[in-house]
Amino acid sequence: MPKFAANLTMLFNEKPFLERFALAKIGGFKAVEFLFPYAFEASEIKSNLDTYELKLVLHNLPAGDWDAGERGIACHPDRVEEFRSGVAKAIEYATYLNVGQVNCLAGKTPAGVDAKLVHDTFVSNLKYAAEQLKRANIKLLIEPINTFDIPGFYLSKTQQAIDIMDELGSDNLYLQYDIYHAQRMEGEIANTIQKYLPRIAHIQLADNPGRNEPGTGEINYDYLFGLLDQIAYKGWIGCEYKPLKNTAAGLGWMHRYEHSHHESIYA
Repeated sequence: MPKFAANLTMLFNEKPFLERFALAKIGGFKAVEFLFPYAFEASEIKSNLDTYELKLVLHNLPAGDWDAGERGIACHPDRVEEFRSGVAKAIEYATYLNVGQVNCLAGKTPAGVDAKLVHDTFVSNLKYAAEQLKRANIKLLIEPINTFDIPGFYLSKTQQAIDIMDELGSDNLYLQYDIYHAQRMEGEIANTIQKYLPRIAHIQLADNPGRNEPGTGEINYDYLFGLLDQIAYKGWIGCEYKPLKNTAAGLGWMHRYEHSHHESIYA
């Protein structure tokens, strides 16, 4: 059965971040993910993970000034040293928190910069990060993100990500496939997941339109969850959606799925 992880950046956010771990446990999750741990001491996060017996399955590399609208710096030629410092910080947190994979957000294409330089910077940064993370036994992921939600985001299509992965040729670079972003940019969800299954280390979900919980939009999640079982996807599925109301009230989709299979979704 698919294994669901609560994204604590988006779920249970009616409460302060460090209180969301308890709510995830109450909600039936056995794992969590979030965008960034860096505003908190790693020990504070680990204490919550241990207390509520939760596994942390993903966080991102530092991504610049998020509050100012930055969405990653990996494609920015003038931020390479900052990027490399961020890799070191991510390794420190991920090692302490026992996280086996981290995601690199490409960032928005910098204005007025030669397209080849942007591409080469991204590839070079990924090469550095993949090598550093491999030494720490941590996978590096890249995630295409739709340009409706984040105009100008550099990495926006699955094929673009695969081409970059092929160019780099690293054995420590994987695809993070976000069903919501992919639906908005290209569709072809089922075929794409099947085609690139060996290269997908993590999947995330939300329905479309609205980026709300499964069952609120046009994506046939019953079909996709069945497909993931059929093709033996072994990774986690991050629940990175905006609850229509409050998170707990919207978890019926997950519990319905659990009950319809007459066994735990975490089996």
